[in-house]
Amino acid sequence: MTASTDFLAQLNPSQRHAVEHFCGPLLVVAGAGSGKTRALTYRIANLVLTHRVDPENILAVTFTNKAAREMKERIDVLFAEQEAQANYGKPLSALSARDLTQLKSKIYKTLTKHLWIGTFHALCARILRFDIEKYQHPNGYRWTRSFSIFDESDAQSLVKAIVTQALNLDDKKFNPRSVRYAISNAKNQNLTPDDFEREQPNYRGRVIADVYRRYQQSLAENNALDFDDLILVPVHLFQQNEQVLGYWHKRFRHILVDEYQDTNRTQYDLIRLLVTNGEAIDRFNDWQHRSVFVVGDADQSIYSFRAADFTILMNFQDDFGDRLPDDDTRTMVKLEENYRSTANILEVANHLIENNTERIDKVLRATRGEGESIFCYRADDETAEADFIVAQIRNLEFQHPELRWSDFAILYRTNAQSRAFEEVLTRYSIPYQVVGGLRFYDRREIKDVLAYLRVIANPADSVSLKRVINVPKRGVGKSTLEKLENAAQTLGGVPLWEILTDETSVKTLAGRSAKGVIAFTQLIKTYRDRLDSAKGSEILQDLLDASGYVEALKTEGTDEAYERLGNVQELYNAILQFEEENEETSLLAFLANASLASDLDSVDESGNMVSLMTLHSSKGLEFPVVFLVGLEQGLFPNFRSLEDPAATEEERRLCYVGITRAKERLFISYARERRLYGSREPASPSLFLAELPTDHITTNVGLGLPQRMTTPMRETRRKQAAAAKPGSGAHEFDWNVGDQVVHNAFGSGEVTHIFGAGNKICLAIKFPGLGRKIIDPKLSTLQRLE
Repeated sequence: MTASTDFLAQLNPSQRHAVEHFCGPLLVVAGAGSGKTRALTYRIANLVLTHRVDPENILAVTFTNKAAREMKERIDVLFAEQEAQANYGKPLSALSARDLTQLKSKIYKTLTKHLWIGTFHALCARILRFDIEKYQHPNGYRWTRSFSIFDESDAQSLVKAIVTQALNLDDKKFNPRSVRYAISNAKNQNLTPDDFEREQPNYRGRVIADVYRRYQQSLAENNALDFDDLILVPVHLFQQNEQVLGYWHKRFRHILVDEYQDTNRTQYDLIRLLVTNGEAIDRFNDWQHRSVFVVGDADQSIYSFRAADFTILMNFQDDFGDRLPDDDTRTMVKLEENYRSTANILEVANHLIENNTERIDKVLRATRGEGESIFCYRADDETAEADFIVAQIRNLEFQHPELRWSDFAILYRTNAQSRAFEEVLTRYSIPYQVVGGLRFYDRREIKDVLAYLRVIANPADSVSLKRVINVPKRGVGKSTLEKLENAAQTLGGVPLWEILTDETSVKTLAGRSAKGVIAFTQLIKTYRDRLDSAKGSEILQDLLDASGYVEALKTEGTDEAYERLGNVQELYNAILQFEEENEETSLLAFLANASLASDLDSVDESGNMVSLMTLHSSKGLEFPVVFLVGLEQGLFPNFRSLEDPAATEEERRLCYVGITRAKERLFISYARERRLYGSREPASPSLFLAELPTDHITTNVGLGLPQRMTTPMRETRRKQAAAAKPGSGAHEFDWNVGDQVVHNAFGSGEVTHIFGAGNKICLAIKFPGLGRKIIDPKLSTLQRLE
């Protein structure tokens, strides 16, 4: 199969430069809407068609399953177009249905089937299905290839049991959710429990490290990994086993990474190991028939709370590249032509993001017309804000028949902001979806059925086993289960399944409940015997009847039960679809796919509904009309970022992401007051509003957008505040109630209370629009105004 001569003619010069790069490192700085997916897919096609690279030697990493599917679909079309011209002498659209089916089948079997395209988690899970039994854990823990993948709720349950039961800790001091977050963050930084304890040698650090150790032991006992382990374990395996690393290094000669600004340290370590075969990065220079091609944009890095580290992208040139300035480098290409948004929207985005210092300089250029001005609306409160926005949606939908409800998106900083919009949308019978709500795979009935399937695939998974041993009810109560578990622990921590499958032990321990336990184990054994011979869909279909789960829902007879029954039937549809789209039809393959479904995969793009979502959830999406709401100081940017310049820059990047989701129209809004935490508080306009170009924005406020105060008094205050240092004025005699002060983040305020005595004091300061804050003058920069 060969490429036609005009194969790359549809690309702009920068995209073509990136795609035609063959061996060696390349960083593609891809601005919002600049065609990064096109660059990635054409590059893969060009490697195969022009350079004759074996598809098995290509690894492409994405950050969502949706992005992986889109990439595969586009590559399929690219290959099909080339094959249609080569074999039939006409475009793909002109082929008969029969020829099209044959051509697609051939392409799948010879090309796309052999490409490794997917998320970090999915690809690493696939690697581990081959090699996890070669992994040597420092504590001797072992996993088999039938390991379970625990989702966040499973992981949370394990941590909670360790905190509250095994260690009997106060769950207010050691909140299980916070502890779980700390463990996840440690894994994402490639820290072992011992590493974590060394970094945080205080009491809290030692306790969390202990929970971390016990948590890992519990995972191993269940033959399970959590999401973080899916990447961390391959990294450790590669570091300890040169033969395994050597195989995958040789296999993946051309590595592509999308959204490189969102990688964390563990993901970076994985890519580095695969590229260099474990050699020190400053010594590696063997780029013959090998490349690493990363695409990203530091201006869109918004996931630091998930341990994403955009400095990994910023350091690419030092790590892999030629370290030359932007104008001279041969290892970086910038994609700056935007195909999504109108010129006015891009001007606003460019002006905003230029206020950040930690970035690679680029300017998005519009390929479309000027478009409508951005409208900035000042509302009296959150209710008026919602009324205005829903009125705009209704008017635009009426005036432009081509618009559908699904063309509108309302983006906010926090989930709590959705309520006011939901109420008004409901009042006017406008359909909507709240993106990021309860995922399909998080619903109770779906987790029940998946737990059955996981026990069949991996009986050592005691978490799933305990979930369903009495669902539907089999007379196996909590006390019976505790007896069986205690016996397993007493016998040296053997899997619970080992006790359950010994009929004598069950009859001795379970008494009258033994019948239900034996019936359950026999049910699981029946389907374990069919694992190698039956498709996952066949097992699921039979299991739903044999377990009594469906019958129990029918017997319940409520509307909720029938809705749950519908969800269970939809799960069967999901496994059928999976089998149609994948060559691997085993139950294990489907369970891995279900475990790795992400929040964004649940976005309903076919339904005609207004989308409500947080700005974080909007990443990767686009809409003709976007409403960016709640632009108020302390809300967006949020309070936690106001004293941290790096955090403020991330908030600004988040605002930039929101703006660049809009294709045709952008509305920005803020309120003069807002109800927060039960009380109504005055609100101040966000600092980001003052950074927007006024000549591209219209507003309902007489004097235009809120501006930076540039009067001589303001400038004097700014210089005074800048000159002040934390720690000055830290004695009670330095302050009086009524003092007017300037804080470097909150602005002007008035001292209302003084707490403490001597040099151990705190000040309560009321800031207009932000409410009252208690501040330690030893730690904050405060300047009294004379």
